[in-house]
Amino acid sequence: MVKRLLIAAVMAILPAGGSAAVPEQPKGKGIESRDYRWNELTGEEAEALRRKGDAQRGRQAYEVCQGCHRPDGSGRPDGAYPQLAGQHATVLIKQMTDIRAGTRDNPKMYPFSTPHVINVQEIADIAVYLEGLAIPRHNAKGPGADLERGRSLYDKDCKTCHGANGEGNAAKFYPVLAGQHYPYLVRQARDIRDGKRRNANPKMVKAVKGYSDGELEAVSDYMSRLALAKKRKPAK
Repeated sequence: MVKRLLIAAVMAILPAGGSAAVPEQPKGKGIESRDYRWNELTGEEAEALRRKGDAQRGRQAYEVCQGCHRPDGSGRPDGAYPQLAGQHATVLIKQMTDIRAGTRDNPKMYPFSTPHVINVQEIADIAVYLEGLAIPRHNAKGPGADLERGRSLYDKDCKTCHGANGEGNAAKFYPVLAGQHYPYLVRQARDIRDGKRRNANPKMVKAVKGYSDGELEAVSDYMSRLALAKKRKPAK
């Protein structure tokens, strides 16, 4: 009940054609800063990683996220919101705390992730809950016109970190790519290449810096077709 009231309160302050007092996302030091350190484990990220997440509590806390990311964590096929089910808890914690710290720009998500809506323990709980969900098989795929080119680029520049099947690496905070929507992958790859993804890993920026739009689309298309073994949903 308390969580539903918080959701209603957040929705009430969001603009609906007019101007409303929306919580303003802070501006942290991102990749544009000379002293930027990718994933320096401090602040809320370090605190959330130390907490033991609880999937049952996470299922309840996730209610504030369902409107955009859907109850099953599958996001939106148009890429407006990413697929989150089956993602590493470490990655989810990093991205949520980066948004709260303002090193990843997301003014649309920020009002739903402020400390007034979810606390640090709930960040850990949500992350564990989502990690345990099955990765959907119906994610949006690319056009399939240049998959061999995409595979070659993936094998050359992506597989070492993200794995042969897009499984990522929880310990190194490399995300699962399998099951992610093609439009979201393309947009994030472009933003990383162009310096718009301010919390990007410099190693990945370097890897895709010389990619053309066509190459980013080809490798994203290939990544959108990667698949892992299904996970069971946590018991309710």
